[in-house]
Amino acid sequence: MNIYLTKSTTLPVAYVLLAQAVLEKAGHKLVDQAANADLRLSLEKQVSDQATQGLEVAVVNLQELVDNPNQALANAKPTLVEKVEAQSNKAKNIVAVTACPTGVAHTFMSAEAIETYAKAQGWNVKVETRGQQGVGNPLSAEEVAAADLVFAATDIEVDLSKFEGRPFYHTSTKAALKNTAQEFEKAFAQAKPYQPKTSAAPVAEQAKSESGWQSVYRHLMTGVSHMLPITVAGGLLIAISFLFGPNAFKEAGTLPAALMQIGGNSAFAIMLAVFSGYVSYSIADRPGLASGLITGFLVNSLGAGFLGAIITGFLSGYVTLYLSRAIKLPQSVSSLKPVLILPLLSTLIVGLLSVYLIGPYVSVASDSLSKWLTSLQGGSALVLGLVLGAMMCIDMGGPINKAAYVVSVGLISQGVTTPMAAVMAAGMVPPIGMAIATWIARKKFNAQQRDSGNVAFVLGLCFISEGAIPFAAADPLRVIASSAIGGAVAGAISMVAGITLNAPHGGLLVAFTVNKVVLYLAAIAIGSVVTGVLYSILKKPAQN
Repeated sequence: MNIYLTKSTTLPVAYVLLAQAVLEKAGHKLVDQAANADLRLSLEKQVSDQATQGLEVAVVNLQELVDNPNQALANAKPTLVEKVEAQSNKAKNIVAVTACPTGVAHTFMSAEAIETYAKAQGWNVKVETRGQQGVGNPLSAEEVAAADLVFAATDIEVDLSKFEGRPFYHTSTKAALKNTAQEFEKAFAQAKPYQPKTSAAPVAEQAKSESGWQSVYRHLMTGVSHMLPITVAGGLLIAISFLFGPNAFKEAGTLPAALMQIGGNSAFAIMLAVFSGYVSYSIADRPGLASGLITGFLVNSLGAGFLGAIITGFLSGYVTLYLSRAIKLPQSVSSLKPVLILPLLSTLIVGLLSVYLIGPYVSVASDSLSKWLTSLQGGSALVLGLVLGAMMCIDMGGPINKAAYVVSVGLISQGVTTPMAAVMAAGMVPPIGMAIATWIARKKFNAQQRDSGNVAFVLGLCFISEGAIPFAAADPLRVIASSAIGGAVAGAISMVAGITLNAPHGGLLVAFTVNKVVLYLAAIAIGSVVTGVLYSILKKPAQN
């Protein structure tokens, strides 16, 4: 008999797996489509699976099914699950999830935009944030079950398994922030029941809905978001050890030596492994994590650095994904696949490739890149600083900004820290520049914009470029042009001066760890003033 077992958001997964095993052992075949089944079974009295609306479903007790499956099926009485028609006068229940690569600005700004718009429509809304401090405002199983729409605005891979079977729509935090109304219109038109990507079909559907660059960007940002806290902690500890003297850490048994051991020998030793592991996790979910972690650590020890970690992350993910689709096992032993078979085979394949191909050849390219960047002086350093600085300010937290940032963070692991200093200096310029503009051309800004300027100043000091987004959204061409010029100036000054920075986040809080503090603060100040003055000239007076 072909049996469809209804999906549930409240039952433990173990219960469902037990029921599947019992039914298969009794000689029945489980099918994925409710309409194609001879019998539809539910383990819970309240059927929430939308796929069964308008169809007959029989409720069965799990214990009775385990004790005597054939008798339990014979006693099961199918009843019709009524279709739930949309009611325009009923307030919609919206649940949402937001997550950005750094887990700071876009995560919470998009959450606020979603909540504000939903409340304005008279809907019930709750937004769960997945930031650097973990899960904020968590959604309960009851809230998920009652949701008319799950709205996910995420730029990285996050666990969404609790939304299985619910009407689901995915977009980016930037789209949710800037085009909230349009995204909700798309959501209600395009939402489909969510299925975790442990099966091949949902992954294929997701791949079709994303362009190649969008997919690569999401996987990279997942790796960066998990690597970032390790890099920040390790970089700051290394920088603090240098405060005792440039060679103080070489004296065994001293505090500087201990700080270097924790930050340099431990944190920096695993940061690329974590990056590689979570790139792989983004592609292939949990089965890909082990291979990515192990081979990422391996290529780093072989000298392949950040380039090698990027390769092993993507290779581990796609090899695991291919194996997951290619290897077919009976349901009774399928639980071995994600915890034993896939990690073992993927690690073996990518590990051997790392030892014999990726390590030897990519290490040469990685070493050459490090030496070239370290040797940059004069005009070459000026050009690189201009380019990195402008990239940080063009889309303020978007793909171009993140491309410059990711490359600079990766180079830290190879001892090249001048690009990181230039990138952070430039990233602080847009919000600080907007604040300066509101101060020197007050009459061109209304009261709300002047208040936003004060907030942007604080965000800029913390290296949160997104503080300038309210200005960029209202006046994109002038804000972006002014910010890019000021950011390029700050980046160029930092690179030409040879300023180094080990910590990839923190803004003014970590500025004391650079090798030339006064010059670094001057680069940030000059770039910000350039942006502020330019925008105050270009800005048209506000319409009150």
